[in-house]
Amino acid sequence: MLAATMQNQLEIAQDAAPARKTVKVKQTLCRRVREALLSLGGEAHRTMVIEQVARNLGHDVRQIPEELQEQLIHSFEETWRDERKRATYGFHLPFGEGSHRWGVRTEAMAA
Repeated sequence: MLAATMQNQLEIAQDAAPARKTVKVKQTLCRRVREALLSLGGEAHRTMVIEQVARNLGHDVRQIPEELQEQLIHSFEETWRDERKRATYGFHLPFGEGSHRWGVRTEAMAA
């Protein structure tokens, strides 16, 4: 049920014009990335994070929808670049910009 709800939210976001994408869908993706990072010990390669989120949504990790991958990457990067959002979710790049290793600071509070 939860996976179907999330899939519906993603489809709605894809159908909407970029300016009309809801903040709620973006926040949901950020929370899922944060949860996945915490379950993986606080940092991991983004491929592992995407696989974890996809698994939690009920997807076969061998066939993760490209749209979901792109949305998760965009969600992390957009949040990481915004200082206020970065502080909220605790996202960071342990090896610096350009790295595909994502991290989360545990002292940050989830939105």
